[in-house]
Amino acid sequence: MACFFRRRIAAKLGRALQQSEDVFIPALSAVPLFKKQKTADFKLSVNMLRTNGLLPSSGDIKLQAENLAAQLKPDSLVEDISADHGVVSFTVNRKLFVQKMLEPFGKQGDEKFGLNSELFNNLKRGTTLVEYSSPNIAKKFHAGHLRSTIIGNFIANLKQSLGYNVIRMNYLGDWGMQFGLLGAGFGQFGCQERLKQNPLQHLFEVYVQMNKEAEHNENLKHAAQDFFRQLEQQECQAVSLWQQFREITVNEYQQVYKRLGIHFDIYSGESCHLDQAQKVVQQLQSQGLLKTSERGTGVVDLSPDGDMSSVCTVLRSNGTTLYITRDLAAAIDRKLTYHFDEMIYVTDKSQSNHFQQLFQILLAMGHSWAERCQHVPFGLVQGMKTRTGEVVFLEDVLDEARARMLDNMSQSKTTKEMDDPEDTAEKVGISALIVQDFKGPLQSDYKFDWDRMLQAQGDTGVFLQYTHTRLCSLIRRNEGIEAATFDPSLLLEQTSITILQHLLRYDEVLYQSAQDLQPKHLVNFLLKLCHLIAFAHRQLPVKGSPQDVAQVEDGTQYKTIHQLVQCLHQIEKSLPLLLLTKIKN
Repeated sequence: MACFFRRRIAAKLGRALQQSEDVFIPALSAVPLFKKQKTADFKLSVNMLRTNGLLPSSGDIKLQAENLAAQLKPDSLVEDISADHGVVSFTVNRKLFVQKMLEPFGKQGDEKFGLNSELFNNLKRGTTLVEYSSPNIAKKFHAGHLRSTIIGNFIANLKQSLGYNVIRMNYLGDWGMQFGLLGAGFGQFGCQERLKQNPLQHLFEVYVQMNKEAEHNENLKHAAQDFFRQLEQQECQAVSLWQQFREITVNEYQQVYKRLGIHFDIYSGESCHLDQAQKVVQQLQSQGLLKTSERGTGVVDLSPDGDMSSVCTVLRSNGTTLYITRDLAAAIDRKLTYHFDEMIYVTDKSQSNHFQQLFQILLAMGHSWAERCQHVPFGLVQGMKTRTGEVVFLEDVLDEARARMLDNMSQSKTTKEMDDPEDTAEKVGISALIVQDFKGPLQSDYKFDWDRMLQAQGDTGVFLQYTHTRLCSLIRRNEGIEAATFDPSLLLEQTSITILQHLLRYDEVLYQSAQDLQPKHLVNFLLKLCHLIAFAHRQLPVKGSPQDVAQVEDGTQYKTIHQLVQCLHQIEKSLPLLLLTKIKN
C-alpha cells in the first residue's frame, strides 16, 4: 500500500536525477493530516537530498524544490506535483489510491499490514531480551510497578511483531536483609493457615509487625540477622521457607498479570546470581579494575582520567556484594545462556545512573555486547488515588478502574445489554489506564486523572475501545457480504480519502516506535484514526440511503464500504501492541 506508492514515486525521482530509487525512500514520507484541509499524499524533503549529496548543498532550497517539481511530470500514478517551502508534494491518482489501499482486504485481509513494509528491511532482527515489571517478592504488587509492566510489555509485543525473537523476563527482587526480618518474623508472628487464605496480605502484616517490634527489641534484630545468615549459607529450613514465600508471590502476581493480559517466559531474580556475583568480583580484581576506597569498600573507577573522581561501589567493606554486582553477574549469565543480540531494561528514570554504570563496567571488563544493552527510563505517576485515599497496591487500581467504568456504563443511555458487564468494565477500564499512560513521552511525569481517563469522548482508551466494538459490530452484522469485487470510484469522497491518507502513515508510525521504543506514536495514530472513523460513520451512511446510491442489499458501493471497514478493523489489530485487552466481539 504505502510501499507501492512510495516505491513508484522514488523510481520517478530516480529517473529524473539519474540515481537509484532506493536512495529516495528515506526522504519520502506520508503527509500528516490537518483538520478539514485537503493535503497531498506524500512529501519529499529536499533538505535530506542535499544532506545526502543528491542535490547541491548550496543554493536556494525553495528554488531547488521548484526546479525538481518542474522536472517531474504528472502521469497515471501521480496526478499532481507541487513545491512549497523546500518540500515537493505528490498527490496520487485518486481511483488508483483507493484501489491499492483496499486491495489486500478483498478476501482474507492482511495479517501483516504495515509490518511487511520496506522501511523495516534494514532492521537487525535477532534475539531481544526485555527485563520489565520486577516487583519485590513477599509483598503485594505495588502500583509503582505498573509503568514498568505495561511499557515493557509494549516493547516486547512491538519487537515480536516486527520479527524479533523476544525473551520476556521478570527479574524479581528476591534477596536482601528484608527476608531476614520476614523469615524471623514469620517464626514469631506467622500462621500457615492465614498464609494459605491471604498469602501476601499475611506476609505484609508479619513484616510490618516484625519491623516495628525489632526497633525496640535487640533479640528480634539478632534473630533477623541470624535468619539471613542461614539463607546465605543455604541452610535447608531457611531456604525452604524463603522458597515458599517466593512461589506464593509468583502465583499471586500471575493473577494480576493475567488481568493485564501479560505473560513472562522467565521468572528470574537476584537470588539466582549470588555465587556468580562473587566470581564477578574476582574477575574485576584480576583485571585490575577493582580498587579499595578509603572506607574499605570495593569500587570501580569510572572517571575519564582515572583519578577516582567517579566511582561505582561493587563490594561492601564486609565483603558482601551489592545490587549492581548481582546485575553484572546477571547480565553476563544472560548473554551466555540466551545469546541475546540486544537487552532492554525497563525501569523508572531514577535508575538511569545505575544502568549507565552497569554498561560502563561491562565494557571495561571486555564485554563489547554491552553496547547493545539499553535502559528505557520512564517518569512517575502523580496523584494515583482511589476513593479511599492513596493507592498502595496495583490490584486496588485495577479494581477501582473496573468499578468506576461499571458505574459510568450503568449511567450511560447508549450502553447495551451484555452477558458480563463487570468483565467488559474491567477490560475497558484497563484499556483506559494504559492509553492515558502511553499518550505522552515515557520520561515525563504525568498527573493521574480518573475522570479524564474514563471519558467516553476525547483521546481516551474508552473511546478507542468503543470504536473497536463498533467496527466489530459492523463486520458481524454484514458477514454475508462479498467484498472481492469493488468499484474504487465509489469511495472518492473526501471523508474516505482522508481515512486512507491517514493509513498511509501506519508503517512510518510503527517504524518510529521501533526506533525510540515510545508507544505514543502508535497510540496517537490510533486515536486520530478513531476520530476519523467516527466522522465517517456520520458522513458515509449506507443504511437508509437511496437505493441507487447505497445499493444496500447487494450493491457495489456497499461492498466497497464493507471493505473499508475490514481495512480499518485490520489496522485496529494494533491494539495488542499497546497491551489493550479487547472486549468480546
